Amino acid sequence: MTILKVCIEVKNSSFRYWLAAMRLRTLPLALASVLCGALLAKLQQQHDFAVTLLCCITAVVLQVFSNLANDFGDACHGADHADKQPRRMVASELIAKQTMRRALAAVAGLCCLSGIVLLARALPAIGSTGALVWLLWLGLGSAAVAAAFTYTAGARPYGYAGWGDLAVLVFFGWLGVLGSEYLQTGMLSGWSLLPATALGLWCSMVLNLNNMRDIEHDQAAGKMTVAVRLGLSGAKCYHLVSAVFAAGLWLIWLAHAFNGVAYACLNMIVVVLSGIHLYQVFHSCRSRSGLDKLLRRWSVSVLFWVVCLWLTAL
Repeated sequence: MTILKVCIEVKNSSFRYWLAAMRLRTLPLALASVLCGALLAKLQQQHDFAVTLLCCITAVVLQVFSNLANDFGDACHGADHADKQPRRMVASELIAKQTMRRALAAVAGLCCLSGIVLLARALPAIGSTGALVWLLWLGLGSAAVAAAFTYTAGARPYGYAGWGDLAVLVFFGWLGVLGSEYLQTGMLSGWSLLPATALGLWCSMVLNLNNMRDIEHDQAAGKMTVAVRLGLSGAKCYHLVSAVFAAGLWLIWLAHAFNGVAYACLNMIVVVLSGIHLYQVFHSCRSRSGLDKLLRRWSVSVLFWVVCLWLTAL
């Protein structure tokens, strides 16, 4: 009944407002995380297409839930205003708070359903059918949903204390990549921690771009992100360190996973992607709109990199 009621409310609202609240431009990060884990399984000759597809669906639904919760939470805590750009739906009163609450409940239900279907398909295939294994994975899934909501929503959102970057590293990097790999292989490799950490850092750089763009609004609302704590110039240096460290991890892992022409080409792509991005951060993006455009480009670049890895591994 709740899902039906939400569907009616969505229909009565302009659909484009819901698309804006879902922030579709962040979805490449969710896909990149899962596909990177699937690539690690592929390199071990244990790739499972059905599990990868279910992982992608679960990750995308969870990302949509996170984005809706972010729109709702920032409006409740005053970080978003009606005149803020890009426009926020709840703060602009284009979507009512009560309607967004119902939508969040419905999408959270979809997250749980998708996650259970994923586990029901993946765990028996890797020989993990024990109750403790199920409880562990259900706990991890619940933690992901809770983290997506409490980033900006709830009584004490951790995003307002500056822990958002670490959460992205954990959930997009370690849990997203390593979880996707484990659900297809039934094991984890120590080498896998390198690409998982590198991808998590690249995803946290998207959040840092977002926080640099919103630094004035966040500071006024008491949202103490890393960018607010460091200031704009400090946040750019933090961005540089994250990019260089991530590139170093990629290069070390590439030397282990690939060789010959493939290794040389992938090395070049990492260096070029990182170099162009950092040049744009320090020299080309001097306004909020410039940072917003760069956020979209880097999000797509992360997915592009994972696609390049896949094409090389085929």
